[in-house]
Amino acid sequence: MTHPDSLADLPQSVTTDSPPKVRDIGFPDLMDSLTKGFADFKAHPSHVVLCIMIYPVVILVAARVGAGHDILPLVWPLFSGIALISPLIAMGLYEMSRRREKGHSVSVKDGFRVLRSPSLPAILILSLVMIAIFLAWLIAALTIYQIIFSGSGAQSAEEFIAQVFTTEKGLLLVILGTAVGFIFAVLVLCISVVSFPLLLDRRVSALTAAKTSFRVVLANPQSMATWGLIIAVMLFLGFLPAFVGLAVVIPLLGHSTWHLYRKVVE
Repeated sequence: MTHPDSLADLPQSVTTDSPPKVRDIGFPDLMDSLTKGFADFKAHPSHVVLCIMIYPVVILVAARVGAGHDILPLVWPLFSGIALISPLIAMGLYEMSRRREKGHSVSVKDGFRVLRSPSLPAILILSLVMIAIFLAWLIAALTIYQIIFSGSGAQSAEEFIAQVFTTEKGLLLVILGTAVGFIFAVLVLCISVVSFPLLLDRRVSALTAAKTSFRVVLANPQSMATWGLIIAVMLFLGFLPAFVGLAVVIPLLGHSTWHLYRKVVE
């Protein structure tokens, strides 16, 4: 094992904005990426750190719900929106997988080495784009709710749940909200499926990284659709046990995404 701690260990020092070549991949590649991602997580568990990040948000939202009903329409969009910013949350996990792949010593603190990356300006630009999309999703979700339930908003959590699941307007809200959320999810997948790992691995611009992600999706529409479905199902399962599952699901997906990037980008 090597133990380099200098800037020489950081990814790429030479700027090269030429578009990377992308490969065609299939379902076995997706499964192999998940297998390798699980191996990374098993070797260096980071679920405690994710718990520290996730649970303050859960507690704050729960407290706000208890204090008033006005945030109720945003509870599900807030948590489902994790899928939109998960590539950003997973940046440190990509770095841990990158170091382990190179045979370097790895610890959870190595995830913060992203802050020393030569591509940090491009990473910040793309991060702002992801945050803007997340905020746009929240605005869209709230707007849909206000249009459908104009003047008849719920006054309690119990009334809100009954309103959504037992009325025709609630059914319309679920259908329309799911459709709009799907559009946002597809957009994020196209922009970020490999862009953040690419920025860690090579010194390219944010635009080149995003374009490469789009090219990956266009070259592998079926595989990327399957990957998006895998992400959605795993995040949903992570929500179920009081959100604690996210502390395992997000690291697993983060590490796996690094290996997916390795397979699909030459």
